[in-house]
Amino acid sequence: MLEMRQLSKVYRTHLIETHALRDFSLQVKEGEFVAVTGPSGSGKTTFLNVAGLLEDFSTGEYRLDGVDTHGLSDNARSKLRNQKIGFIFQGFNLLPDLNLFDNVDVPLRYRGMPAAERKERIIKALERVGLAARLRHYPAELSGGQQQRVAIARALAGAPRLLLADEPTGNLDSLMARGVMELLEEINEQGTTIVMVTHDPELAARAHRNVHIIDGQVTEVDRGPRLHTESAADAAAAG
Repeated sequence: MLEMRQLSKVYRTHLIETHALRDFSLQVKEGEFVAVTGPSGSGKTTFLNVAGLLEDFSTGEYRLDGVDTHGLSDNARSKLRNQKIGFIFQGFNLLPDLNLFDNVDVPLRYRGMPAAERKERIIKALERVGLAARLRHYPAELSGGQQQRVAIARALAGAPRLLLADEPTGNLDSLMARGVMELLEEINEQGTTIVMVTHDPELAARAHRNVHIIDGQVTEVDRGPRLHTESAADAAAAG
């Protein structure tokens, strides 16, 4: 689904060069749930921006679902991003003057979908996160956890192959965070590949794999308890 090989990202000014990613290599298979951790300034956000086709990279190779992304035009990158990727942000990024239905509708409008198809997708997405009964409510009328569920519904409405989540529980209390994490696990079990940046070791441990980044490089890759459990179950079933 996602493959980066010896990728680098350099920010240049007339005075200095900042190497945000260095010889960065990572492969995420279809259907995986990968947690990305690391200290502030380690390159996690740059990685997500490059993975989400929001930024280009300097050298190396990045293939998204088999497509070589290097050198794509802005229009081609936008089209690929809209077709393949959904985003979930720490700050929800909901528009306060729009109700839930219209918030989920915004990215679908950019695709030029017919109104009937958009309506069907919006209702299904809000049903999936348990908020179909509130589609005419506004973000200010919801709790933080509910707002994040709307943000997830907005991402899901586009039927992404890959879901990129940037600290999706960072603004939530522990109870709401667990609820959002359970929803993400459910979405992953239904086939969506998820890459999640998090500072929370408890949440990271629930992913299939943990990828640790320091100074723009992958320094450690661990299989999470979830993958160990699934592997053991597969082995027991096989033998």
